[in-house]
Amino acid sequence: MSSCRVAISVDSDQGLDAPVAMHFGRCPFFLVAELKDGALVSSHTVANPFFPSHEPGQVPSFIASLGANVMLSGGMGGRAAQLFAQSGIEAVTGAAGTAANALKAYLDDDLSGATPCEHH
Repeated sequence: MSSCRVAISVDSDQGLDAPVAMHFGRCPFFLVAELKDGALVSSHTVANPFFPSHEPGQVPSFIASLGANVMLSGGMGGRAAQLFAQSGIEAVTGAAGTAANALKAYLDDDLSGATPCEHH
């Protein structure tokens, strides 16, 4: 049985109904979803301890400490994507809508890869 933990940058603590944050490092919360064999087992919301400002590397390290294998976000800088890769975490940008929408898109292989934000 394959298990996975997916972190999603979100703008509120509304669980799977929370809107995806457009920039992972500046979001107030992360939704952490536990998956087993591609199915959602549980989810919970964690406050971003580095909101509203952070130093480079702090948020990727925090996500790694949560045991995440995947980080979904609307966007992120190229350095952050590199730091995730170095930690063995798949960084995925382009997520939109609710956390549930983003998770479904990822599981359906409609969302993959990380394209750095243009302003980074």
